[in-house]
Amino acid sequence: MNAPIRLLAIDIDGTLLDSRWQLPAANRDGIVAAHRRGVEIMLVTGRRFTFAQPIAAQLPVDLTVIASNGALIKSKQGENLARQLLPRQQARAVLAAAGAEREKALLLFDRDGHGQIVAERFDPSHTSVQGYLDRNRKYLLRVGRLEEALTDSDPIQVLFAGAVAPMRALAEHLRRSPCAAHTSLAVTEYLERDLTLLDVLDAGCNKGAALARWVAGRGLDRAQVMAVGDNWNDKEMLEFAGLPVVMANSSEELKQEGWAVTRSNDESGVAAAIEKFLLTD
Repeated sequence: MNAPIRLLAIDIDGTLLDSRWQLPAANRDGIVAAHRRGVEIMLVTGRRFTFAQPIAAQLPVDLTVIASNGALIKSKQGENLARQLLPRQQARAVLAAAGAEREKALLLFDRDGHGQIVAERFDPSHTSVQGYLDRNRKYLLRVGRLEEALTDSDPIQVLFAGAVAPMRALAEHLRRSPCAAHTSLAVTEYLERDLTLLDVLDAGCNKGAALARWVAGRGLDRAQVMAVGDNWNDKEMLEFAGLPVVMANSSEELKQEGWAVTRSNDESGVAAAIEKFLLTD
């Protein structure tokens, strides 16, 4: 007999939200129904907490947020519950290893307001990247060199953003560089927008590792965890969960892992998975 699911971990973009970045009412209602049955809710996202919190606020249940691909665990209200930051010396090593792609680097910090994001310069010709900077302008601090921001605080991560092909090449380059022994990479690809977000995090930091630590602290077993995701940065979380579910809008490669597949994010796939696996007696 399968263990009952006690914790539901849900990715945000491409999973909980539809392609217009809206929360479908069916997904909200499904999460409320699961919570009423005693299932703990976690949002597990590559977003900074600042951008995840407004989504969490739309869900009328108590929940926890794993943000920045596992680097931060926070309450719905923003209380720090756990952090795994990238040591400053490793951030410097990543910047040194990036070569020409360094110009696409940002530093992200766990702080309020201005200075959450630190940049030297960015390619304004890439529409999606420029849109990210425009949406984050009030949090953005520009410096002459990124190393200036690495004197007294450890960052959450080094973030590279750009077109898919050069970011894939950069990821392979960083995996072969000396800094690879002390860092982890989280890759999020949006092929339809030709955009890749490449997060360089502390060694061993990913969504799955953060979820595993949380589950152990709650006295649960992985067999009691259901996870729903759609992108490569969800892979470790899905591998950890006793019941992994991928979205129909996931890449074909991810769907070939043999996990359950639910409907797409534009068809309230999260609600469909909850109904199938958590609400059907």
